[in-house]
Amino acid sequence: MGKILNEITINADIEKIWEILVTPGLLDQYDPTVKKSTLISIEKTGIGAKRKVEMLDGKNWFEEKITEFKPKEILSYQLTDCSFPIKGLKHTYSFEKVGAQTKVKQVMEYAVKFGALGKLMDALMIRKKSDIGIKKFFTGLKQFAEKK
Repeated sequence: MGKILNEITINADIEKIWEILVTPGLLDQYDPTVKKSTLISIEKTGIGAKRKVEMLDGKNWFEEKITEFKPKEILSYQLTDCSFPIKGLKHTYSFEKVGAQTKVKQVMEYAVKFGALGKLMDALMIRKKSDIGIKKFFTGLKQFAEKK
């Protein structure tokens, strides 16, 4: 299983960042790699809230749901279906107050499809592309939270 760690410091309080991240349908408003994010569950937030995300490339998509929800402490989204060569993915956020700022950390754990070929694809491109995508996501989150 692969693991990618990222963090960013945002000039906003934990409450504001928390509210953005726990609202599944907002993703397309701050992630520059996303074309559309649609809430597909009855739950609007919290455990079980689910979204379908269409990527900007027009061909890829994924569905994920919130599986951990400890207000302003821990938030996890678990992949439930996707068009990517990934068979399992979970990203978990934690938050730390740093003066008037908030440090947001993300741990993404994932497994690839296609056995040895998938592991080779991961080593050559999946890991790198995923990390680039997360960094774009974090930059968008920072800009959105700081202007909102």
